[in-house]
Amino acid sequence: MMKTWVGVLGILAVAGALSACGPDMKVIQENTNRAQAAQAKAESDATAAEQSATTAEAAAKKASDDATAAEDASRRANDAVSRLEAAFATSVTK
Repeated sequence: MMKTWVGVLGILAVAGALSACGPDMKVIQENTNRAQAAQAKAESDATAAEQSATTAEAAAKKASDDATAAEDASRRANDAVSRLEAAFATSVTK
């Protein structure tokens, strides 16, 4: 008889614990799902940010290369002007 009561009380205790944890487990599962969704979005955003950074880095390198080319063109143009001025000065003094 004592074992029966202990068994019944044990079953009631387990059932009570499960029923008490039931709604909390649902909330925990919902929060876990939200956290996983937020993690997936954060990873997606991080990947997009890395791709944007790579694109920006490539654009910055191209801009730097274009600026260097423009400086070289400007230097060549100034050299040509200097040669023309020298040639003009020589032709006028003759």
